[in-house]
Amino acid sequence: MSRAAPELGPLLQAIDPAAAPAQRHLQLIALLAWVRGDARSVEAAVQRAGQLVTALEQSAPLRIRMQAWWAAVVQGLDITTLLADFGFAQRTSMASEMMERLRTKLLPTSPDTQDASELFMLALGHAFDARWLAALDADLLTRLRHTLAPTPEQAQASASLWQRALLDAITYCAGQILATGFAPELRLRMSDEARAEQPFHALVRDAESLRVEVLHPLRTSDRLEQAVAQLREHLDACRAAVNTVYAHFEDNGISVGLVFRLRQLRSRILRVRELLECLLSERPLATGARLLSHLVVIGLDRRSLRALLATNSSLLAAKVAERSAETGEHYITRTPREYLEMVRMAAGGGAVMGFTTLIKFGLMALPLSIFFGGLAAGINYAISFVLIQLLHFTIATKQPAMTAPAMAAELKDLSSDEAVEEFVDKVTYLVRSQVAAVLGNVLLVFPAGLALAWLYGQATGKPAIDAGHALDTLASLHLLGPSLLFAAFTGVLLFASSIVAGWVENWFVLHRLDTAIAYNPRVTRALGASRAQRWGHYLRENISGFASNTSLGFMLGLAPAFAGFFGLGLEVRHVTLSSGQMGVAAASLGLQVLHEPLFWWAAAMIPFNGAINVIVSFYMAFRVALRAHNVGSVDRSRIYRALLRRLWRHAPSFFLPLRQRTPAAKETA
Repeated sequence: MSRAAPELGPLLQAIDPAAAPAQRHLQLIALLAWVRGDARSVEAAVQRAGQLVTALEQSAPLRIRMQAWWAAVVQGLDITTLLADFGFAQRTSMASEMMERLRTKLLPTSPDTQDASELFMLALGHAFDARWLAALDADLLTRLRHTLAPTPEQAQASASLWQRALLDAITYCAGQILATGFAPELRLRMSDEARAEQPFHALVRDAESLRVEVLHPLRTSDRLEQAVAQLREHLDACRAAVNTVYAHFEDNGISVGLVFRLRQLRSRILRVRELLECLLSERPLATGARLLSHLVVIGLDRRSLRALLATNSSLLAAKVAERSAETGEHYITRTPREYLEMVRMAAGGGAVMGFTTLIKFGLMALPLSIFFGGLAAGINYAISFVLIQLLHFTIATKQPAMTAPAMAAELKDLSSDEAVEEFVDKVTYLVRSQVAAVLGNVLLVFPAGLALAWLYGQATGKPAIDAGHALDTLASLHLLGPSLLFAAFTGVLLFASSIVAGWVENWFVLHRLDTAIAYNPRVTRALGASRAQRWGHYLRENISGFASNTSLGFMLGLAPAFAGFFGLGLEVRHVTLSSGQMGVAAASLGLQVLHEPLFWWAAAMIPFNGAINVIVSFYMAFRVALRAHNVGSVDRSRIYRALLRRLWRHAPSFFLPLRQRTPAAKETA
């Protein structure tokens, strides 16, 4: 405090009412930076603001010069842009807003401006500014006002200017709310009741009525109260109408662009209420200081790319997680019959993947560039995964990213011990479902790859791959090599495919493509009415699986090629594909493979490969689902104790569907 005080004198001496606007703005920025100080103590900042006011009160020439300087600053700025538009996107596109925020981060802002919003971000761009502005007491604010407008006439003129700025800002906000509310993509998604009430129609008229009542003091206070009540009532109705659009999203898909516009609309409604509070407050100085403090916080948020993405994609993440949860329920086995059915489905998937593995080695023998080799491998994987879906088989490692959101929904309420036990039940079901699926895949893909490679050798008279290539394949799967890292990378791709699946299904539902296929005249003429309806229903039910399988196939094929372009030696280690590669290599080496240490090191890698694929994809999907469902902190110790207790007392239930009752469970394991 003692070090900062001597700096005030030179700052005040530099105040020049006749300076150019840019210089005046720089002087304001310097004064506010002095008040902020080291941004550590709010009390110290408030004391420095008091010192500034005291210095002005003690020197009449300085006070007169400051008053002229402040009048020049205010007259050269459009304050309405700060009150009405600060914190809102100037464009309706989220992509445009993202580019604008990126420009603000990377490029400097000029102080030579008439826009009060730009100057505000330069002068009060620190998070600490919100705290010391909110801490200014009424007495200090009154003294500050008297130093800047000492006579009653000047004070009245200043108050009138502030009132007009607030009224202009309310009018501008009302116009923006009206325009957004009339946009067809929002209006058509409102409920029938909300559209019938027409809440947006009267906003501008209400704002003009408020202006008349405020600026004409001869009118009675009852008329002012009536105008305010009417405006607030219509604002509440507009907000209720906006909420009905969110309800529409529950059944008809979510668009990030629409969510962005809705958040802007709701924020403008809240801004009008804040401006009303300032306009009608009996303590306008304190209320104005709180408004400026809030605008500082808004300004910080306005510059944040992370905040933009988080706030406007949270609903999309929730819907993607919800749709994955609906799909994931099909992959959780609870009874012995479901367990055996999972083994059968996984065995079928393993058989198909045996063909996929052999075709992969054939594609590798072609003289293709890295990119086209990866593209060919991706097409091979995608076709195989889609074929597995059409045959109603399954691939084990695709399940965790789908089942994680279904489990996250169980964490919404853990207030009772029964809820914890139900969650542990679902963990048990998931673990043994994965055990069944991995066993079904691996135990069939290895012999399938072995048999197919042997048949190829018998038919052509030469092995599917030569001995050197077979040994290299086994060496690439070595447990002590980088395969564990590659398995984790593959888990990330498995998670990404589930996100693509949820997003595509949401996009499909959002644009009502199922009903478009079912009823569009051109489609029905080409397919026939009944077939078009069947196709529309089928795609609605299966589009998520097609998107997941296709995207996963291309990611597994192309990710190593793109990583190699940047010098990253990343490869994929999918447990089913790795097991199939072992089978093809074993067929080429014959019985001699049993004497090869590389074979046993690769075999030792398989369980770790499967576990890492599952754990990484499940963990990432689970975290996204928790965030999407807004699940708060849970009693993790209770969950851990319950899991350990179940593992200690009924460990086999994590691997086999035993016919016994688990603690607090109401159905057979």
